Amino acid sequence: MIGREIRRDDRITILSGAGISAESGVPTFRGEDGLWKGYDATQLATPEAFASDPEKVLEWYIWRRKMIADCSPNPAHEAIAALEDAGYDVAVITQNIDNLHRRSGSKTIVELHGNIFKLRCSGGCRGITQISETTAPEDVPRDCPTCGRLLRPHIVWFGEFLDPDDIVAAQHRLSNTDLLFIVGTSGVVHPAAGLGYIAKEAGAYVVEINIGYTPLSDMADVTLLGPAGQILPKIFAPLLKAQ
Repeated sequence: MIGREIRRDDRITILSGAGISAESGVPTFRGEDGLWKGYDATQLATPEAFASDPEKVLEWYIWRRKMIADCSPNPAHEAIAALEDAGYDVAVITQNIDNLHRRSGSKTIVELHGNIFKLRCSGGCRGITQISETTAPEDVPRDCPTCGRLLRPHIVWFGEFLDPDDIVAAQHRLSNTDLLFIVGTSGVVHPAAGLGYIAKEAGAYVVEINIGYTPLSDMADVTLLGPAGQILPKIFAPLLKAQ
């Protein structure tokens, strides 16, 4: 189906974007999906917005978490997790913040843009606090347990740089992968849009899965058009049956 046999010793990497989560009903928070009380996401997901009105930004994230918590991993997430659980060398590098890869059972994950169910100190200590999808809004901690400063969402906002450790981890994995699946990413958001080229230049076989062609399609060895929740389970099913 992908034009290449998947071998037992392949290092398999999944580079996922908003498209895989959209199949679970996660809003993109762009356009109409990003509007909340008349505010656009780009007006709220910034360090400047948090500095000027942290209560408004935190209230927006309570609303966002509730919407995302009501969504569930779809068959694409589950197929990726099942392949890792079956003993294949699988790593996920995701632009998504919704925690659906972890909820599906994936363990080896680089979250380039953070995780909406984590909080970090807005001060200098940058300590991380984990919450769950079932944490009630009134139980979400507000202050850093280490230094007492206000906690903020552990998200890379507009105008902020990605965590250098995450970039290094992603680049290292992509430089040492045999088979790359680019799933549901538009290929226009940088620096994530350029990560697939690292794998390609290192000799990886690249499979793109999306509902339409993207700027990455010319680079991919094969592009499969359609929902990832239908395509990935078909690709991985023979490998899982062989266990």
